[in-house]
Amino acid sequence: MLTEHIKEALSQVKELQRMVMERQHFRGYSGWARIVSGTLALIASAIMASRFYPQNTRSHILGWGALFVVALVLNGAALVYWFFHDPKVGRDIARLKPLFDSLPALAVGGALTAAMLMNDTHQYLFGIWMCMFGLSNLGSRYVLPRMIMLVGIFYIVSGIAWLLAPSVDFLNPLPMGIVFFAGEWAGGLILHMDERRYILIERYQDEHERGDTE
Repeated sequence: MLTEHIKEALSQVKELQRMVMERQHFRGYSGWARIVSGTLALIASAIMASRFYPQNTRSHILGWGALFVVALVLNGAALVYWFFHDPKVGRDIARLKPLFDSLPALAVGGALTAAMLMNDTHQYLFGIWMCMFGLSNLGSRYVLPRMIMLVGIFYIVSGIAWLLAPSVDFLNPLPMGIVFFAGEWAGGLILHMDERRYILIERYQDEHERGDTE
């Protein structure tokens, strides 16, 4: 009898821990926004690799800059919508802490990008951007599904390989497009599946609570 009570108590503790971890997860990132961004990265790289696109550094920098702005707007709009429309967030600015935690990696990546452009060493930009995204994903591994860590590792390994590869060419955009397509699709699917699981859990808990009250 005592053993059964201990097992039941341990089970309740584990369930409580699971619920706490679920509530600590950051829900502001949109899986679909990441999937769309990854798809646009592949399309943009294909366009820039075509013979119809000007094959010079300035045009490629503008192309990647335009893609960055579009992806930023997509993901930012999804984040803003979540913040203002999710009743569980309550428009509490403290719920955006995971976003603020990822800003240092992005800021360093931006500074390194500016430094590379000022010194005409743009061939390293792809590697810097991949590593920047990798660090951002790794930094979010405690507030996002654990599998997001693999996405971060993928980006970092790809970035290091690019930085150390001999004779890398900034005017060859396809490797960058393929890496970001794969990384953003993987990250987006992980977030989407986690969101689906979270919705099912919430629905089950609501039904269970209604059953208890009846």
